[in-house]
Amino acid sequence: MEVIGTGQRRLDGRGKTTGATRFTADLRLADLAYARLLLSPHPAACIARVNLSAAAGAPGVLAAVSAADLPGVRVSGPETPLADRRVYYTGQPVVAVVAETEAQAADALALVDVEYEPLPAVTDPVEALRDGAPQVLDQVGSALDDAGAHGLVGVEGPGADRPPNVTAQVAMKRGDAHAALAACDVVVEGHYILPAVHQGFIEPHVAVAAPEPDGTVTVTTPTQGIFLTRQTVANVLGIPFDDVRVVAAQVGGGFGGKVSLLESLLVLLARHVGRPVRLELTRTEEFLMGRGGPAATVDLKLGADSDGSLRALWARVQYDNGAGQGGLAGLSAIMLGGTYRVPDVDIEGLDVATNKCPVAAYRAPGAQQAYFAIESAMDDLAARLNLDPIELRLHNASREGDPRPDGSSWPRIGLVECLEAARRHPLYTAPTGPGEGVGVAVGGWGGGREPAAAGCRVEPDGTLNVQLGSVDISGTDTTMAMIAAETFGVPLERVRVRHGDTTGAPYAGMAGGSKTIYTVGPAVQQAVADARRQVLEIAAEELEAATEDLEIADGEVRVKGVPGRAVSIGHLAGLSMQFGGRYRPVAGQGKSAITDQSPMFTVHLARVRVDRETGEWRLLGYAAVQDVGRAINPPEIEAQVHGGALQGLGRALGEELRWDEDGQLRTASFLDYGIPTVDQMPGVAVELLEVPSPIGPFGAKGVGEPPAVPGPAVITNAIRNACGVRVTTLPVSWSELAGVH
Repeated sequence: MEVIGTGQRRLDGRGKTTGATRFTADLRLADLAYARLLLSPHPAACIARVNLSAAAGAPGVLAAVSAADLPGVRVSGPETPLADRRVYYTGQPVVAVVAETEAQAADALALVDVEYEPLPAVTDPVEALRDGAPQVLDQVGSALDDAGAHGLVGVEGPGADRPPNVTAQVAMKRGDAHAALAACDVVVEGHYILPAVHQGFIEPHVAVAAPEPDGTVTVTTPTQGIFLTRQTVANVLGIPFDDVRVVAAQVGGGFGGKVSLLESLLVLLARHVGRPVRLELTRTEEFLMGRGGPAATVDLKLGADSDGSLRALWARVQYDNGAGQGGLAGLSAIMLGGTYRVPDVDIEGLDVATNKCPVAAYRAPGAQQAYFAIESAMDDLAARLNLDPIELRLHNASREGDPRPDGSSWPRIGLVECLEAARRHPLYTAPTGPGEGVGVAVGGWGGGREPAAAGCRVEPDGTLNVQLGSVDISGTDTTMAMIAAETFGVPLERVRVRHGDTTGAPYAGMAGGSKTIYTVGPAVQQAVADARRQVLEIAAEELEAATEDLEIADGEVRVKGVPGRAVSIGHLAGLSMQFGGRYRPVAGQGKSAITDQSPMFTVHLARVRVDRETGEWRLLGYAAVQDVGRAINPPEIEAQVHGGALQGLGRALGEELRWDEDGQLRTASFLDYGIPTVDQMPGVAVELLEVPSPIGPFGAKGVGEPPAVPGPAVITNAIRNACGVRVTTLPVSWSELAGVH
């Protein structure tokens, strides 16, 4: 390999580090107008009256609109662009004002008069399940639009015997878990609580919609998936897909939270005023309506024989999906019941609606919740059996061919290799000092699957022009260029990656679920190989040689073993782009439809020190061992591990979206929402293992999701080993640890 496996700088690095990269907020269009939103102050209410006359007459205002002024919307309930007769959560948009400037729009909002009739609300998912609880949603629809992007299939709607606030459910059973638990030598159990969190990206939601002369609308937005955004807008507004052109802007952080939020409303507003309209959320608005990751509780019982062999698992997972449909409980169920060999399994997952902001995905949705519970229980089981925590995991770790709770079987996975490497790691083997403890936790991710296409054109200067419809949120363009360079046989600097919009780009799914390289990468391989074949066919005629006797090196096609018989790649491509040319243009196409997963596993280690008087704890060391299939660009993969680890640790260190009993969000700023700071995080020692995938390009697997998974469990396991306290509620509270001796 000339390129694969070498460290390469990101193609977008220079622009981002110098400030030259333009984001959506930098876009300035002729006649651009600005929108601001009036958000609901109530978690549940009827809208009795809306008076927009004063706002509409304010200086610079082009329009002040409510749902009644924007007809043709095909969705209802909390998914409407503006609340229609009823609000379902505090922060739901009710009125939009469009003005010449953002300040004028904000001033006009203060003149809007809305009369609400508050309704009974329920903000606690436990209360939402009780008989007689207020019904949050008028009707139950489908699960999260992007749930399939994360590998989730087969989630069912609520059964007839379920409370009305259950929007989705899943049940996975094998054997008789209750009978098996009763026969186990040791049983551990726990009730684990994870609060809602926000993705915490630097760039808030922002988008621009511009009406075109032909009646279509162009939407420029930092979306993670242009085709899914187009689909969402078209479905919400009941218009043809081709009426919506989506242009992907640079994404200033997404992590699953930027697919489609403002775009449908902006299309309506732009058509209403006949001008381009931009809307950018404030940071408080972002927290109120930006759709973070859901809160969850997991009740779990895990049983084993005296030798440490797991025998039974019972679990109940419950998600608080706010005033939305949810759909993540199925992902958690697969991970809870599939990571280890457990003969008897009984797992139920419920998604529950409450009067809070609907949720979206956040890096490895469903996985952090599942592994916080199962990895805590595995450590407690090891302590009860007096076994080394890693040895217990190795004894029970799933391997190729073992069943998963959804009825499928594991393909080749690297869980055992990761555990063995962690067992040897100096962070695990070094002795602990006073008040110190070392924790271990596993994290896994199945990976999304979706068809994809790519194109490759060879230019007359010898450059490869790779055309994609995917969105780069994590350096994937650089990896695609490396795949192209290796496949064709040219230096990396001869590859350019270009992105189109939804009118002409090759199809690709949203960037999420650790699937971009895994699904789009094979399409790039095919497209580049196709272009390479075409170049060799032209060279064969020009050099009067068989294609099998040709090779590509140093930007030329050469006849093997015949010095001097060579022609440049650019010249050959140029022959297909000239007047009177007899060769067809060199344009490769690649298409893939990946239907099998290549699951990813990681093992994290943490060393902490706990002050047993005050409860203060500090992270002293951290390590991550991850199977990546094949490390195409190792430094960038390590960077993904660093970022993912910090986001996972954020749940333990203080991140929490917290609502009061009246449904008001109390953590709607970075002053109140505790994102970890640099002084809380030591360096992360990263070890990459390669258990190649038979499907991914050059054996690569996804890498983005797994490092965000083990953080909560590895920290709480380390704390338990340091002071004996089992933390089951996140974030970790000093008061819970104080006074421990």
